[in-house]
Amino acid sequence: MKRLVLLPLILLLVAFTALAQDYKLEPVATAAPGLPAAYAPVLQSQGFRVNGASGAWCEIWLAKSLPLGAKPDDAAISFGIAQGTLLGVIRFPGKGADRRGQVIPAGVYTLRYSQFPVDGAHSGVAPQRDFALMTPLAADPDPAAKPAFDDLVKMSGKASGTPHPAVMSLETPPPGATAPSVVKEGEHDWTLTVKAGDLTFSIIVVGKSEG
Repeated sequence: MKRLVLLPLILLLVAFTALAQDYKLEPVATAAPGLPAAYAPVLQSQGFRVNGASGAWCEIWLAKSLPLGAKPDDAAISFGIAQGTLLGVIRFPGKGADRRGQVIPAGVYTLRYSQFPVDGAHSGVAPQRDFALMTPLAADPDPAAKPAFDDLVKMSGKASGTPHPAVMSLETPPPGATAPSVVKEGEHDWTLTVKAGDLTFSIIVVGKSEG
């Protein structure tokens, strides 16, 4: 019983600690640690570190290129990226968290593009349907793979340790944001704006969805 009571408190503490800081960006000149040989050719050699008052929050290395198609007519979708496309990799030096507030253990994870389906289970999740799902790098050996939605959700559950995938919100850059930069958006979100290939986009790296 005590364990069940403590778990929500731990999640809230992690989220509060992350949100109660200002964040700054610095370049990372080296590749992600422990990167498999298959990933080295497809990722940018330079990454970005998002630092808070207590140190590094996360590090991100983007794909060198992103194949883009036509943007869907759905106004809730911002990008013409195929389901399961590799966006890059992210590393949490310490305990991290996703957009749902789920605790993500320290480690390196792939970031793959996905759109949440229009169904009752995902109603009100977010105003946009563009997300990046995290999967432990060791469980995602092929950077060229494009897992279908259900398969990617299962893979990402290995990062969250729950039935829910480990997610980060994607969006078009907020007004005035340039790549690379990290800026505060709204009351508690911190948005990292980056460029992969010809696409400039933003990832909410700190913050918790109200949905």
